[in-house]
Amino acid sequence: MTRETTTKAYVVGVGMTRFEKPETRDWQYWDMVREAGTAALADAGVPYALVEQAAVGYCFQASTAGQRAVYELGLTGIPVYNLNNNCATGSTALMTARQFVEGGVADCVLALGFEKMSRGSLGGGSGAGARGGAADVGGATSPVARHYGVMAAGHGFEASPPTAQIFGNAAREHMERYGTTEVQLAAVGAKNHQHSANNPYAQFQDVYTVDEILAAKTVHRPLTKLQCSPTSDGAAAALVVSERFVDEHGLRGRAVEIAAQAMTTDTEESFASGSCIDAVGRPMSRAAARQVYARSGLGIEDVDVIELHDCFSINELLTYEALGMCEEGASGKLVESGATTYGGRWVVNPSGGLISKGHPLGATGLAQTAELVWQLRGEAGARQVTGARVGLAHNIGLGGAAVVTLLRRA
Repeated sequence: MTRETTTKAYVVGVGMTRFEKPETRDWQYWDMVREAGTAALADAGVPYALVEQAAVGYCFQASTAGQRAVYELGLTGIPVYNLNNNCATGSTALMTARQFVEGGVADCVLALGFEKMSRGSLGGGSGAGARGGAADVGGATSPVARHYGVMAAGHGFEASPPTAQIFGNAAREHMERYGTTEVQLAAVGAKNHQHSANNPYAQFQDVYTVDEILAAKTVHRPLTKLQCSPTSDGAAAALVVSERFVDEHGLRGRAVEIAAQAMTTDTEESFASGSCIDAVGRPMSRAAARQVYARSGLGIEDVDVIELHDCFSINELLTYEALGMCEEGASGKLVESGATTYGGRWVVNPSGGLISKGHPLGATGLAQTAELVWQLRGEAGARQVTGARVGLAHNIGLGGAAVVTLLRRA
């Protein structure tokens, strides 16, 4: 269903911290938010006093942690909304801010996301980021029990981290169904580690060959450690404003339009096939992408640069297919061809993606936004995609939610 909105929404300022391995820095989540939020406001040249609402996303802190974090920027009494949507939390904060602006509720809204995590593998208790094991996955109280039930029915349950396990089993299915190879999966990791070498915000800046990625420790076959996103600390922020605000404050030169955005959740298609490919979200991503293309009048052929949710290498391949970059089953050949890096048809994850940039759950979607805004303004330095005018962000959380955002230089 399409609705007319009252105003366009623009991102005029972005900021983020460097993503770090947990316990590397002596900081609290509010320190992260102060750093990222201050950077976004400075990028826009807008004082915090003009912010009317704040949408704050996180997964691992207590209720009203959003207020504690935002108070580092100022005590102005504005409404603060605390959001948790698993790994799609950051883009959910962006979507909340956009809806406030497009609906005429506010002219200036700050979207924030942060996470302070613990060391160790991602588990299954919250779908894509909690600690835990089989009890979390199969327990009646787990919000993702149905998703892991699909996996258990088709593959059983092994002694490996649950989140890596369900995505690893999706990779096994993709290999069996389409002939995708371990080399093609490793090529995703090699590409994204290569890209992150030029990103000062990335948790990792080491470059690896495909052979080195294949030789790394196996987390859940066929996924090795260098094909899996790490646990991370960090924060990111975006200032979302109305067209009126842009004009009143002379921000056209900084403004990037949110041309379209859609969130989808699981439908029967996610579970009916009994496939882990569907349970981890390819149908949700495909539906969100189609909605965004229809609303914007743009297609994947118009997109220059993409930041997508490569929590594991297989999910980058599944997302190529969901976004319409190739036919189902052809994504392994697509990455192998060089079509998704510099000199190819698209540049995917110039930031290094989740695999190499890092994955603090609440911050990830907004970090994607920051990267795309820098790209569309021509401010990405050594990572710059030449002539980028349209960017696409894809952020997904198991449990589930998929958010696709199209950004266009104003």
